[in-house]
Amino acid sequence: MAEMTREKIARNASVGSTKRRPADGIAPRFRVGDRVRARNDHPPHHTRLPRYVMGRAGEVVLVHGVFVFPDSNASHQGEKPQYCYGVRFPGRELWGMSGHPADSVTIDLFDDYLEPA
Repeated sequence: MAEMTREKIARNASVGSTKRRPADGIAPRFRVGDRVRARNDHPPHHTRLPRYVMGRAGEVVLVHGVFVFPDSNASHQGEKPQYCYGVRFPGRELWGMSGHPADSVTIDLFDDYLEPA
C-alpha cells in the first residue's frame, strides 16, 4: 500500500482523486436494458450493496465504467476494478403491493453485486 505523505494529502484535498480505472479491454457483463438481480448476500464486512435490494430484480439503465471495488479496497485486499451500473428497481419489487406502481429507485451497483435475472 502506498504511503500517504503530507504532500499527497494536500494534493488530494485540493484537486481530488478518482476511483475510475481503465477497462483494459474487459467488456461489461451487462448492458442498458438487461434485467439483473442483486445478490442475496450478507457479508460480514463493508459493502455498498443496500440490504433492501438484496435478492430483488431491476433493470440496468446506465453503465458508468470501471471503478475501484469498495468492498475489497476497504479491507486492504486490493482495488479489484470492475464495472459499476445504474440499476433501477420498481417500487413494487422492493416494497410489494404497498409500493406505488410509478415509483422506482435507481442505485449504482458493482459487478460483484449482480447476477442475470
